[in-house]
Amino acid sequence: DPDSGDNGLLLYSLVRGQTDEFDIDKNTGQIFTVSVAGKAGTFHLEVQAADQGTRRLTARTTVNVTVDSSSSSNIVVLVLNQKINVVERNSDEIQRVLEDKLGWNVYIVSVYSKETERQARSSTDETQVKIIAFDEAHLEVPAEDVKRSLREQKADIEVQLEEVFSASVSAAIGEAPAAAAPPELVAAIVLGVLLAGTFVAFLAYVLLDLRRRRYRGKHGKKNLVKKVESMEGIDNPWAVDKNGSLKSLDKPEHMNN
Repeated sequence: DPDSGDNGLLLYSLVRGQTDEFDIDKNTGQIFTVSVAGKAGTFHLEVQAADQGTRRLTARTTVNVTVDSSSSSNIVVLVLNQKINVVERNSDEIQRVLEDKLGWNVYIVSVYSKETERQARSSTDETQVKIIAFDEAHLEVPAEDVKRSLREQKADIEVQLEEVFSASVSAAIGEAPAAAAPPELVAAIVLGVLLAGTFVAFLAYVLLDLRRRRYRGKHGKKNLVKKVESMEGIDNPWAVDKNGSLKSLDKPEHMNN
């Protein structure tokens, strides 16, 4: 608003939409989330800007906010026999066809190919499209329900996509890649492995030390017996009997003389 003073001071507000999930900074117009836990998809917010003049003037626009749920377990992979650059160029139309045939809001999480980017864009006619569907409450539709509906509507979807690509289209259900473990889980696993390794090393040390002590005790006794036997002919007042026990010796006869 080029006006000065109150006529140029704009205040923003949400006049329609999911105001429980979103809010807006009235001075800057910045939209931010309040609570979208467990929800995803595209939210349609109507934003109003109003000046503060005597005769207040307003303008409204619709803002579409897409909440990504790429870590969801309900992602389904749709495999199309088209080059990745062609699919990327027509992603909006693909989304429209899927929403029309499946009856849910569909969000395309990503478009990718298993081949290297150069090969995929030049020669590979197979592209993976990761999608997730949402119901009217913006809750995720279970992956199995999406797959079942894709199988039931497969023929109609392919016909509609043929009009989009102006070519024969095959749409098949692929396997969604496994979700990466959260950093907290990875850290816990690593810590557990380190603790287990430390415990095993400590246990091995204890057993080895115990074995060493037993070895020293056994051989120490033998050395003591040998030492006593070697002193028997000198003036050893003790000797060893046949059972290995120490016994007193009489002084040698020449000692009495």
